[in-house]
Amino acid sequence: MNSKLLKLSDEELQKLVSKGNRFAFEVIYDRYWRRLYSYAYKIYNEEEVCEDIVQELFISLWNNSPNAVILNLEAYLFRAVKYKIANHIRSLKFTKDHLDILEGMPTPVKTVNDVEYKEFETGIMNEIDKLSPKCREVFKLSRFEYLSNSEIAKKLGLSPLTVEKHISNALKELRSSLNKWQYHLIVIFMFF
Repeated sequence: MNSKLLKLSDEELQKLVSKGNRFAFEVIYDRYWRRLYSYAYKIYNEEEVCEDIVQELFISLWNNSPNAVILNLEAYLFRAVKYKIANHIRSLKFTKDHLDILEGMPTPVKTVNDVEYKEFETGIMNEIDKLSPKCREVFKLSRFEYLSNSEIAKKLGLSPLTVEKHISNALKELRSSLNKWQYHLIVIFMFF
């Protein structure tokens, strides 16, 4: 691995990764894997589940890197691990202790970008809340709980085509209510 890459900032590495640079991706992986795994393990005390969650996160980061716009990589990665564990817990019969630990677990990174991100996230959620009830429900299941269209269709008793239509309508509504820059960020945010 090129030692010059080790000295680059997360933002510089992200730019290289978006161009398909595997070595830059390896630097990001090495920089964060152990910390993300430790954080996941503090929340959910099962090694294999935590390893899988962190691996899935990195696979998603690599696969979506050409289109990704992440303002603060470290904050994004830790928040993504927390959300993935929450989704995993929701899919299980979980104990109150698991939920208490998850709710009490702070995100370890606090920066100025976190404030910007939270404002952006609040704006997105406000726009999503304006969607029709069924459209909003389908969109949230797709983008926040990472269910496939067929899983959503089965869960809600809809056809997969109807699910696709709701997601398409949600994206159209969000596109019309947000400026172009915000819309591209929301699409990227929803696919990670």
